[in-house]
Amino acid sequence: MNLEITQANNFFKVKGALHRRNVHVFTKEFQHVFERANAITVSIENLISIDRHGIKAIAQLNDEALSKNKRLSIIGSGPSSLYHHFKTV
Repeated sequence: MNLEITQANNFFKVKGALHRRNVHVFTKEFQHVFERANAITVSIENLISIDRHGIKAIAQLNDEALSKNKRLSIIGSGPSSLYHHFKTV
């Protein structure tokens, strides 16, 4: 399944699979997001799978939010591997 990212204001929905072959789509979508917004919400409810490259991209987005003193909220019950990563960090 392909990756689809939709946006309404500062709310993003990520749908499909986030992996090595399409992580560039995710990275490009969020490239300058914290220059335009102080807070964003990313729903991963419809994210069906994620590999280590996808996890790294979300972790980098989180790191960027922290370094720029912005707020990133990740909501939804997406793949458990993503939650496992953030629980161990």
